[in-house]
Amino acid sequence: MARTPDTGAVPVTAAEGDGERSEEARHARDWAAYRWGVLASLGALTVFLGARAVVAAQAVLIRALIALFFAVSLDPAVRWLNRRGVSRGLAVAVIFGLALGLVVGFLVSTIPALVSQFQTLTADLPRYLDELNQRSRGFRILNRQFDLSSQLQGLLGSLPSRLGSGVLGFAGQVFGALFSGLTILVLTIYFMADLPRLRHGLVRLMPRHRRARSAEVVDLVVDKVGDYMIGNILISIVAGVASYVVFLVLGVPFAIPLAILVAFCDLIPMVGATLGAILCVAVTVFAADIWPTSVLVAIFFVAYQQLENYVIAPRILKSTVDISAAAVLLAGLIGATVLGLVGALMAIPVAAAVKVLNAQRMAAEEAAYGPVPAPTGAEPGAAQAGAEHRRGEDPAP
Repeated sequence: MARTPDTGAVPVTAAEGDGERSEEARHARDWAAYRWGVLASLGALTVFLGARAVVAAQAVLIRALIALFFAVSLDPAVRWLNRRGVSRGLAVAVIFGLALGLVVGFLVSTIPALVSQFQTLTADLPRYLDELNQRSRGFRILNRQFDLSSQLQGLLGSLPSRLGSGVLGFAGQVFGALFSGLTILVLTIYFMADLPRLRHGLVRLMPRHRRARSAEVVDLVVDKVGDYMIGNILISIVAGVASYVVFLVLGVPFAIPLAILVAFCDLIPMVGATLGAILCVAVTVFAADIWPTSVLVAIFFVAYQQLENYVIAPRILKSTVDISAAAVLLAGLIGATVLGLVGALMAIPVAAAVKVLNAQRMAAEEAAYGPVPAPTGAEPGAAQAGAEHRRGEDPAP
């Protein structure tokens, strides 16, 4: 190629310049694709490791969730003491002292009685079976066909040896349960003491323009969960006290353990009160006379459940949100499937809080865009009633 007369440099043609630029652009694209691929791989690896860490620590996380729920549930009682001049630390100590006293009282009143009654049952089982065989024709038929008396006596006689052979596994389960309970207890104390700070920190995680709305949502959820659980605990205490008075008047054995059992069962949504009643009536049948003690206990539970459903519960839970029976059952089943009994307890107030949030969102949308028109063929006033129902209010008469 000829050199120019001025500089002697070799001129670069337009085709060669375009080729070099296209080569550089291709290298830049390849390098960018490589970097994005590396970043995507690192992101996927981070998500995978995070998921593995969550799965590995799921037991601890579940305990922390349960402890947080207990802390939120007991927070209204702590705030009630705060409003009367008690410091938060002292209020937490008072609440936990009362709860611990109830648990210790239940164990002290139940375990010695259970041991004593088991020994009595082991000694008197043959006599009980003979009396039942004389009184019940159905039991006599079943006894002749399946030899129930011998099988029950053999099972009861072999029970101590079975317990002794599995004592190591049983001890391991007991210590595991104690460790889990102690962990939840300690975490609950910490969460209750620092709950205002936790609520403030949770709101600060949100974007600045959403913090006001997030604070309202957090306060609403905490208030609804706490109000529901405190109300549920008060209803259970009323049920336990009423049951204890009736047991004491009728002379039912083990009045204190049975009353505490009724209170604990009454915490379970939907079926808890019925379950406690069935257990108490069954114990009364075996430990006392069928007539009139057992019959009167059964009548009391039927009457009290109606009183609780229509008088006591509505008055105590007047500040909470009422949700339909189908929603209560569905939420309880989902919670029980995920976390067992504690999950069933947690699901109901959470569902109530979700209903309130949804009602507020729909009310805000209606205020901005107008009410939703009634469907074609609907009765007059259906749109207004539907709007009131979505806001969580009772339809106007």
